[in-house]
Amino acid sequence: MSALQTRRTGGSDAGRWWALIAISASVLVVGLDLTVLNLALPVLSTQLHASTTDLQWFSASYSLVLAAALLPAGLLGDRVGRKKMLLIALVVFGASSAACALAGSPAELIAARAVLGLGAAVIFPMSIAVLPVLFSPDEQPRAIAVVMGATFIAYPVGPLLGGWLLDNFWWGSVFLINVPVVAIALVAVALLMPESHGARSSRIDIPGIILSSLGLAGLTYGCIKAGADGWGDPATLATILGGAAMLAVFVAWERRASRHGMALVQLDLFRSAAFTWGTILTTFVSFAMFGILFAMPQYFQGVRGLDSLATGLRMLPMIGGMVIGMVGGTRLQTPPKGPDGRPAGNPPVGPKILVTAGFVVMAAGLGVGATTSAASGTAFTATWYAVAGLGLGLAMPAAMNAALGALSAERSGSGSALITAMRQVGATIGVAVLGTVLLSAYRSQLDLGGLPAAAAGAARTGVIAGVDVALHLHSAALLDSVRAAFSHGLDVMLAVCAGIAGLSALLALAFLPRRARAGGRPADQAVTAGSGAPLAPASPGGQDQGHEHARR
Repeated sequence: MSALQTRRTGGSDAGRWWALIAISASVLVVGLDLTVLNLALPVLSTQLHASTTDLQWFSASYSLVLAAALLPAGLLGDRVGRKKMLLIALVVFGASSAACALAGSPAELIAARAVLGLGAAVIFPMSIAVLPVLFSPDEQPRAIAVVMGATFIAYPVGPLLGGWLLDNFWWGSVFLINVPVVAIALVAVALLMPESHGARSSRIDIPGIILSSLGLAGLTYGCIKAGADGWGDPATLATILGGAAMLAVFVAWERRASRHGMALVQLDLFRSAAFTWGTILTTFVSFAMFGILFAMPQYFQGVRGLDSLATGLRMLPMIGGMVIGMVGGTRLQTPPKGPDGRPAGNPPVGPKILVTAGFVVMAAGLGVGATTSAASGTAFTATWYAVAGLGLGLAMPAAMNAALGALSAERSGSGSALITAMRQVGATIGVAVLGTVLLSAYRSQLDLGGLPAAAAGAARTGVIAGVDVALHLHSAALLDSVRAAFSHGLDVMLAVCAGIAGLSALLALAFLPRRARAGGRPADQAVTAGSGAPLAPASPGGQDQGHEHARR
């Protein structure tokens, strides 16, 4: 049976699923890098004589380039070829990882991290863009679950592996771990992933690229500054407003550019409720979950006094819950098959119910987590962490599948980049906003009576610094105050996250469609594994904007 025939019967050929493993390896390497940097910051401060500003730029340089390059990367994938762009990005990511490990000064590391962000800006959208091309609508939930699983598995694996490396080797080893994973991903993508192209317009939207890059970078940098300097800082507000203004101009320009067939993104996608609300809800997931991933390691290390390895182990319950949710949710989204192997009817549960249920479960877990104290045991944190992960596993793939279903294979690169850009901005804003909530609540409960001004100022910056001050002064009372204050701040932040999850459940129930719809994209509008070219639609009807765009 040919790959095309297999696709029409709703089955799957082995080549496409092996290609999915290669794609997941590409995503995994980016996730590992995101988690190990925070572990290495104290060592980098000493070994590279890095200032606090330098430490902030180690992360900011990566985030800014990532945000600025996402939308152009999606366009290039459609025009040049998604496999080709992914291979180039992996080479860039691997080379810049090695450069990070060998950096001899803060400036060199900042530059290497910026190039690393460029590679990640291509890897993220390309890994999502190929899913509507390779997989039919009934297979897509499983494919999304695998890629999302690879993304989130990196969060406990990073601290586990990074902590062991920092304990036994020099600091550059936490960046070098990317290189062998990149090498494996390169071989796998080169051998297993077919090439695909999208719409190839004769004109490139240069103004759109400039406006979107400046807008996303400005908004991202403003949120990073807000986390460090506060939301009332004039420079912070100016940067955020400037970025938002650029994005408003970008939207106005794209409306005009779309009439001439040269738009960077298809604003018409937002006419689809599935795309609009699927994208918004995946952004809300990123908002809440990245705040948790930012705060919980500080709780385990600062309040519970655990090292990096033990912290990584305590994040595993969330991954376990997430895997259970993804497996169960995927089965609920898979339509039953008839005697001939073809899909027979609708999936047992549509996206509206599944995403709503996922957010309700997530809200319940986070609500229980909002009662965490300095004395809470491992079993308690593991339980609510696992429940929150279960909700994440149910909601995230289903919402992502709803959004991807609206994309034609022709413009899946630029559409996926738009989804990724919104998720990235959501994560950045989430860390900034929720970090501010946590820090404000922490400071409100902190008892610094009688401390010297310098010591009090250091303790107010966060739990890790507060614990260091208490240990340096041999003050058990201050240590108890710091840990209790941070636990209070964590509870307030988790309560906000629970509220976000509850609001998201209501939005999903109100606006997501009852049944997944692949934007009219036929199941066999995909790439035959190994053919190197996209298959034409087998039946008329549905979304053919990408084909019209390609003919212009």
